[in-house]
Amino acid sequence: MARKPAFADVFYPADAKALGGLVSGFMRKASTGWKGIGAAVSVVAPHAGYVYSGQVAAYSYKALAESHRERKFDSLIMIGPNHTGHGEPIAVSLRDWETPLGVVRNDIELSRKIIDHSDRIFEDEAAHAGEHSVEVQLPFVQGALGGIACVFICMGDQSKGSGESLCKAILSATKGLKRNAAVVASSDFDHYEPASVAKGKDMPAIEALEKLDADGFRGLLSSSGDTACGYGPISVAARFARERGAKGGRLLKYASSGDVTGDYASVVAYASLAFV
Repeated sequence: MARKPAFADVFYPADAKALGGLVSGFMRKASTGWKGIGAAVSVVAPHAGYVYSGQVAAYSYKALAESHRERKFDSLIMIGPNHTGHGEPIAVSLRDWETPLGVVRNDIELSRKIIDHSDRIFEDEAAHAGEHSVEVQLPFVQGALGGIACVFICMGDQSKGSGESLCKAILSATKGLKRNAAVVASSDFDHYEPASVAKGKDMPAIEALEKLDADGFRGLLSSSGDTACGYGPISVAARFARERGAKGGRLLKYASSGDVTGDYASVVAYASLAFV
């Protein structure tokens, strides 16, 4: 049985026509300036309500769509943080997932192989049941890459060791199955501080990511108190990119909820990045 959408009409429209139009509009407005800089092997995209972060997320999916034309991805590996605390520390879903736009197929063979490559990774649906971080990415996947199959991973344990283990499992599984896969890390950046403070914390961490320095990124978050919620998935995306031959990261778009509400006193910050 496919996982049903839990956040339609909360984070994004439940009506298929309205949702499709919204995603298409975001994608049209996103300009990556991509020509000549190589193809993305992983990206970072935010996961807030579409009214706040949808336009930022579109930049990552525009980069993926343009890279897909060159690289012909077989699968996307979607990795989000666990906001609920439910389920296994690293949980892989083995279901297909539904959105108002239709069904996103699970690459079951790749999902199982990732589980098999680490004793830290488990098949588990409970972690995904009430979690939005992967779900809200999927209408963008459908809009940008059509019917591509996905792997759905929820990280409750975002420690360095778990991230390294997950990255190794993904690399081993994709190599063993000869899958040309891209990684999508789902994360917002700093939360509930003035926009200037959030940006002051986020930018040094983003600069570390541009150098593919996952450890430096984590260290900067810790030292500044930056509350980027998906630091584990982001670290995996950066490590995966480095191992797959990426030369650096590229910040495609940075914004905050204040750009929508006009209230810059307490914002959530969003960034779209691609590792190329």
